[in-house]
Amino acid sequence: MAHGLAIVFLAFATANISGGHMNPAVTFAAVVNRKISGARGLMFVSAQLAGAVVGALLLLATIPDAADTNLGAHALGPDVSISMGLVMEIVVTFVLVFVIFATAVDPGGIAPLAPLAIGLAVVVDHMVAIPITGASMNPARSFGPALVSGEWANHWIYWLGPMIGGVLAGVMYQVVFINRPR
Repeated sequence: MAHGLAIVFLAFATANISGGHMNPAVTFAAVVNRKISGARGLMFVSAQLAGAVVGALLLLATIPDAADTNLGAHALGPDVSISMGLVMEIVVTFVLVFVIFATAVDPGGIAPLAPLAIGLAVVVDHMVAIPITGASMNPARSFGPALVSGEWANHWIYWLGPMIGGVLAGVMYQVVFINRPR
């Protein structure tokens, strides 16, 4: 619940600065759908990754036992195969990016309430995916703790899954809903 509420507050706080871009999967979907330029996307992803590393370092500096938990680095749950984890990350990121496109990107969306819808999507995705993959949906969120803790097991899943899910959701929403006759 805390993660979803944090996303609500951060999306409201950063909407007028970067359009709320805090996730490379969302940014990549926006670039693919020509909502932002490639140069701007690269700048956003660089900032997202740097912020994730700083966040992990702050955890390490302020929470004595954080290092014992790999700083929240994502990992597959017990008896979860690589394919199950990859599919889960694709699905939950698809849900998140679909909600973002429907509320914040679509000119007919409910942009003023988008951060609330996005945060609630994160809450729901977490309820489903935490025991499976840790519910990343955000390569930067996975990268920071992995880099600082040195925990890289199956890390590629937390990049490939969100990127595939994000692009699928963005392209599908663009083609089916934004480009539809009104």
